Amino acid sequence: MRVLVIGLGSIGRRHLSNVRHLMPDVQITVWRHTPTPGANDVGGGDRTVYTLEDALSPRPDIAIVASPSRFHVATATALANAGIHMLVEKPLSDSLIGTDRLIDECTRQGVVLMVGYHLRFSPSLACVHGAISDGAIGRLIGLRAEVGQYLPDWRPGSDYRQGVSARRDLGGGVVLELSHELDYVRWLGGEIQFVSAATGNLGGLDIDVEDSAEIVLGFADGAIGSVHLDMVQRSPTRTCKVIGTDGTLEWDGIRGHTRLFSAADDAWTDLYGPSDVGVDEMYVKELAQFIRCVVDGEAVPVDGAEGRRIVELALAVKQSADAGQTIQVGGEYSQ
Repeated sequence: MRVLVIGLGSIGRRHLSNVRHLMPDVQITVWRHTPTPGANDVGGGDRTVYTLEDALSPRPDIAIVASPSRFHVATATALANAGIHMLVEKPLSDSLIGTDRLIDECTRQGVVLMVGYHLRFSPSLACVHGAISDGAIGRLIGLRAEVGQYLPDWRPGSDYRQGVSARRDLGGGVVLELSHELDYVRWLGGEIQFVSAATGNLGGLDIDVEDSAEIVLGFADGAIGSVHLDMVQRSPTRTCKVIGTDGTLEWDGIRGHTRLFSAADDAWTDLYGPSDVGVDEMYVKELAQFIRCVVDGEAVPVDGAEGRRIVELALAVKQSADAGQTIQVGGEYSQ
């Protein structure tokens, strides 16, 4: 098998390492868009290229798109035209422009398009999803999610101000960078019909994007949720509480811990963990699932349409914050 990895930032290197771990003997090509100092270091790959033509010759079997989100759709559409299955890092894009064409081309070519939301592969979060599906808390009433970590601590040893997360021109900002939360609350609670949000650049980080967001969500079944996102708090946190008519679920994503309060038992029960399952393991599971989707035809956890929906939701959040209004998801807003 031949594998193409596009982009060699921190996430590209993580994916490349995982490809080598799962498939030690595959040929890995790294496509970097511009030569940079140290470009001969391909991070475990076999060769480095700088053009689409060279990236496609010889033709790869699968590709991992790990470049900044602003460039995802153009790159992925070129891969789809060539019939190459792909795992595209989240978010699918920073706008909706070209996403429908990409999805249509993947369908026409029979190409697997999977969007990389690795929290779908967290065992403790999957436990929350399973408990909701099994009716452990009855009918869902409310949901509250929070994630936060100080941006300069994300990638020690690099200038955070030059990274994708901090730059508007590369599709950064907390809403898109931490769209994992938008994906998983939709996975847990179902379709989202409206959002009302406030965002701000509050942390004095010398960046040109929002570093904090507070979002209210209206789910299709009537439940109400909230999501807090930030890149400023010094103590990392990732939590979710799901409230139902018959109980409550609490998830601690840092500790890998899920617990259930049952109204019938009037008691808390540990459902999973605490566990030391780390982020690397989730990414390995994600990659393994992508390969099974390609080789065995298994269902894609987050396909192109799902990835597009999260972009649509993120843009609605941004529009709501800019306009100071509640926004219907799926309505007309800036592309």
